[in-house]
Amino acid sequence: MTHSAKSDSSIPTIVLIHGAFANSFTFAPLSAELALRGVRSAAVDLPGHGFEATFPIGYQAPQDRESMTSAPGRLRGVTLADNVEHLAGVLARAKEQGPVIVLAHSRGGITLTATANAHPDLIDHMVYVSAWAPVALETAEYNTEPEMAEVPTATLAAAMVGDPLELGLLRCNFRSSDSDLLEGLHSLFCAEAAPDEFRTFLNSFQPDENLDIGDASDRAQAGTWGTIDRTYIRLGEDRSLPLAMQDRLIRDGDDLTPDNPYRVRTLVSSHLGWMIRPAEAAEQLASIAAEVAARTEFS
Repeated sequence: MTHSAKSDSSIPTIVLIHGAFANSFTFAPLSAELALRGVRSAAVDLPGHGFEATFPIGYQAPQDRESMTSAPGRLRGVTLADNVEHLAGVLARAKEQGPVIVLAHSRGGITLTATANAHPDLIDHMVYVSAWAPVALETAEYNTEPEMAEVPTATLAAAMVGDPLELGLLRCNFRSSDSDLLEGLHSLFCAEAAPDEFRTFLNSFQPDENLDIGDASDRAQAGTWGTIDRTYIRLGEDRSLPLAMQDRLIRDGDDLTPDNPYRVRTLVSSHLGWMIRPAEAAEQLASIAAEVAARTEFS
């Protein structure tokens, strides 16, 4: 009985943090693959996501663009600080069960970074999967750098509806029937997926996202964020957060804390493809979980 209790206390929980316009639902295939490998995970909905999301009636079919454009949304005024507070509460609960690994995808990395600054004691290992980890610059500034120059930002802009400043949030029409827009989104986010796979993923998105992506105070801090072991999983076929920018984020993190650099892994995947076919990602995460468990049990 004593040995069992010790083993249980060393079993990590991987907390999964979604990206923009996404939610916990998109991690279902990955969670299944992790469970089948004996790895415990918990996908989190940030405030205003998942079943808290707003789906304006004008977003349904047939669509009413005027209504969709002006309908209020729950994400109005939601801040990065709100995300951090919510995530910290989840991590505190997970920490009661054993070590905590936090995986962030895409924009979720902004929330992970800010949370690690504020609550490093709640995280045993961080995993960024083609995710924003602002260090030398704010995230908005990174987006204007040469590494992002080839990203077709007009594609996502074409999906946007309404005035973000008036709505107090970002809103996109992912249920558009515009074939050019759909082809552009398909190419940008998961070109290797079959059309039906792409549309299935697209229909898991919610239309709204909050505006706040942090400021200089939310950049990674050496004395907190920099003390946590971390892995960056590069996505080699990512067109929305290109490999050159992923590598720059890794370099900036390593420059901040050269004695605690990223452990770097790579998946041959687009921005979303690894979530559609998650077996390889699950294998890599299972090995990270095993390493964290071993360090915990023998520490």
